[in-house]
Parts: sequence; C-alpha cells; structure tokens
Amino acid sequence: MRLILLAVCNWFSSVCRAPLPPRRGGTTRSAAFAARPRWVSAGALTNTLRRRPEHRRRNGGSHHMQFDEDADLDTSDIQDVRGSRIPGGGLTVGGGIVGLVVLLVGAFFGLRPDQLGLSSGDSRPSTNASSLEQVQQSCKTGRDANTKDDCRMVAVVNSLQDFWTQDHQQRGERYSSARTVLFSDRVNTACGSATSAVGPFYCPGDRKVYLDLGFFEELRTKFGSSGGPFAQAYVVAHEYGHHVQNLEGTLGRTQDGRTGADSNSVRVELQADCYAGVWAHHATSTPDKRTGRPLITSLTQADIRDGLDAAAAVGDDRIQEKFQGRVTPDSWTHGSSAQRQQWFTTGYHSGSMASCDTFR
Repeated sequence: MRLILLAVCNWFSSVCRAPLPPRRGGTTRSAAFAARPRWVSAGALTNTLRRRPEHRRRNGGSHHMQFDEDADLDTSDIQDVRGSRIPGGGLTVGGGIVGLVVLLVGAFFGLRPDQLGLSSGDSRPSTNASSLEQVQQSCKTGRDANTKDDCRMVAVVNSLQDFWTQDHQQRGERYSSARTVLFSDRVNTACGSATSAVGPFYCPGDRKVYLDLGFFEELRTKFGSSGGPFAQAYVVAHEYGHHVQNLEGTLGRTQDGRTGADSNSVRVELQADCYAGVWAHHATSTPDKRTGRPLITSLTQADIRDGLDAAAAVGDDRIQEKFQGRVTPDSWTHGSSAQRQQWFTTGYHSGSMASCDTFR
C-alpha cells in the first residue's frame, strides 16, 4: 500500500492547506508544512481565448511558448541541489495536490499519517556546488530556455520576478523575490523535509519555490495533462502566486482548518491560479530587466489551452473521481477543475490582481 501511495503522490503538485491528521499520541502537526498554504464552461473559455490576441515571436514559427534567444538568463534566483545527498527522515507532505491525494487515499484506506511515510523537519536545503555550476554553465541565454527544461524554469522564474517586481512598483509596493530550488529525491526546507513525491511546492518559511522537474513528465504521462512548456510555466506561476499571497498577507486565511468548496483553503488556491493568469496576460510585454525587451516572445492560444488543461488535471473533483470513485465537495482544498480554469482565465483576461478577489 505504501508503494501505491507514494506512486500516487508522484502525480501531483502545488501547495497544501489542509492540516495533516494528528500524529501518534493525538497531537496535531503544526510544522510549517501543515501551517502553510498547500497545490467554466468550455464555451466561456473558448470565447475568452478568442478575445485575447495570439502573440508570436521574432525567432521563428514555433507553436509553443518561446523566449528571446539573445537574452541572457539570470541564474542567481535558482538554487540547484539535484544530485545532492541530503539527510532526513521520511516524506513530509504539506503540499497541495499531493497532500490532498495522500490524505484522501489515507482516509479511504484508514491509514495513519505515520503509515503514509509523513515526517517533519526544520533543516535547510544543502547546496551542491557542482550541480549549481551545472545550471549556471548550461543556462546562459533564451536559446537554452527554448531547448532545456531546467533552463526553461530559469527563464520562467526570471519573467515572473520581473513582472511581479514591476507590478508592485506600479502599486507603490515593494516586491521581495523568491528563489527557486531545483531538487530530486529529497530536499530539506524551512517547512520540513520532503521527497520528490511532493512535487512542486512553496514554503513560506524560507520564501522559496521547490521544483522536482520529473513532476512535469508525471503530470503528462500519468495524470493525462496535455503537457507542453506553458503547462510547466503555469505550475511555476501558481507557486509564485502563493509567494505573492504570502507577501500580501492572504496565506494566513487558510489557517482556520476548514475544507470544502467555499473554504478559505479553496479560495486561496483559486486566487493563486488567478495570479498565474495575470502574469500570463503580461508575459509577452513585461520587459526583461537586463535587455529591456520581453523575455517571453511568444505565447499562443495553444499554450494557454495547455495551461488550462493542466489546471483542470489538478482539480479536486477530478482527483477524487480518479482515486475515490466519487466526488465529495466537503473535503475540497483546491477547487474543482472548472473553478481552477475559470480563475486562471479571469486573471489572464483582465491582467489585474484586482480581478482575483476570490474571497468576495
């Protein structure tokens, strides 16, 4: 059963809000993973896509998101610990889709958290100089981002940081950047230790986004997402949406411990989807701080459809139907597939954080 659960975990990502069940002895898990945020109709979506212009690139005729091939990439916001030997206990799940699935499956089979391989921890990720140099040496320009997954993550993070910095400045606020940690197998964070089964997540304790790049293939091949470069970008943008919420002070709204379609947990997740859409709206017009030109030069309707497909793939209803055989809205923590698509579309169409008030 443990192997099945860990395999299931591999299929999902995001940031979890539902508190983990009590440990042995009856105490409730209060580690940062448990305390932090956790991971429309077809006609309406089609009409929205038709209203938005399709941006094309200068560098050729690709149908996927493309980056300025001549732009230099900034790897200073990337910490690469892939291949590092990191000590630690078992899996810590505080994270969105993965945490949801583990809790759902565990509850379904009557398993305790310790039987699911959950553990806590408070160590920081250890760096590996050779792997860090690997990213610095291989991810030089937008041309690298167009051909390599890890370099694409560097470019997406660069674009996200540029956009949110400029957006906050325009609103008279200060944006504090979040670093991204690329890891494999296991990583230690301020929110506890986690294995790659957790997938992408945001830790407010150290204000970092953690990515296991193998997740993207799992999302496509095992969970049925169409995949593609922008599906990957959507996942990263969603996690950075949680960082923005952390800066804005809205992440704390998830601490009431409630679940359900109208819970604060769902509302915070949907808002992160909306923020991802806001970034996407501006992605091809946000000037890169190094060149003054947009780093992302092409974002097509096919890209947006890939992002919407990824959003639907991690909806609570679809996950529950797949793993429980029934949909139970009272236990939702992230929102339905339709809701997640709707709020991403709202942000993408408006391009404004003001349209992302999921709490009204």
